[in-house]
Amino acid sequence: MIKITTTLTKTPKEMPPASKLGFGNYFSDHMFLAKFVEGQGWSDSQILPYGPIPMDPAAAVFHYGQALFEGMKAFRQENGQVVFFRPEFNYHRMKEGAERMCLEAPPLDLFMSGLHELVKVDQRWIPQGPNTALYVRPTLIGTEGFLGVRPSKETLFMIILSPVGSYYGEGNKPINIWTEENYIRAAPGGLGAVKAGANYAASLKPAWEAKKNGYAQVLWLNVDQQGIEEAGTMNIFFVFKNEIVTPALNGSILGGGTRDAIIQLLKSKNLPIVERRITMTEVLKGVQSKNLLEAFGTGTAAVISPIGGLHYRNQNLVINEGEWGQLSTDLYKEITSIQSGAMPDQFNWITALK
Repeated sequence: MIKITTTLTKTPKEMPPASKLGFGNYFSDHMFLAKFVEGQGWSDSQILPYGPIPMDPAAAVFHYGQALFEGMKAFRQENGQVVFFRPEFNYHRMKEGAERMCLEAPPLDLFMSGLHELVKVDQRWIPQGPNTALYVRPTLIGTEGFLGVRPSKETLFMIILSPVGSYYGEGNKPINIWTEENYIRAAPGGLGAVKAGANYAASLKPAWEAKKNGYAQVLWLNVDQQGIEEAGTMNIFFVFKNEIVTPALNGSILGGGTRDAIIQLLKSKNLPIVERRITMTEVLKGVQSKNLLEAFGTGTAAVISPIGGLHYRNQNLVINEGEWGQLSTDLYKEITSIQSGAMPDQFNWITALK
């Protein structure tokens, strides 16, 4: 049994209206923290009012980038039950990432206990309304104060909560994305398969430039500037007439929970899903021949984002006339219906709040 100390806020915040949420703009009243110290183990598991965290200015996270995080969602289903979508998937991915980042991953029971207790305390923050959820952000950072290139001997595990609406300003409309040919997100042997803060730092400049030019995301290519990897905060799928293709996990692509769920759904329908290398040349030919029927991104934040346009080498490639495709529409409805409780969960993806 994990002992968690709870200190409730004396000044609860006012809930923002569901229609004004956006994504990541508001935070709930409380947060969960636990500390690991080498030789002592995990301790100080607590829920306390959301606020600043005191840290040594020499903490490893500031100087050597020891940070990684997860993203998942909690929902209030149609019957009032609060549920999580695939939390153990996120735990195992965090554990694998922590090993690569030389951070201490919390035990599964600590991760799950902190998650359940925090959401229980702040469940009033779960918004009601279409395309809304409570976004959950578990995070690991190195907190030992020292100057020297070695792993931190101290790790802080924290969870914060944010009520969210649609990830994109476009709402659920198909997005346009920019194919990036000057920068790369990750290289073989690097951190691409880990949800490390460093990956997102590397993506900020090209993503900002793409947005200034009217594009919602960046499509990342690999080091040969041909192989497609992922699209900003999403994995990517291409629907051709004879097969559905998503880039194979090659060590530089983050394996997303929604990506994995979509693959399971497609296989359950006996649809021809293939994980393999796919190039921009193949996509370009698919658009020109109309063999490419639709494309979409998948991720926790947006669930499924249809791609209506793709900028590549001074060409604006229009996919499916810039509209939702039938497959992406069906998959989006099925995933969100499972999350809301409107459809049975045949895959055991849903975990009820304890």
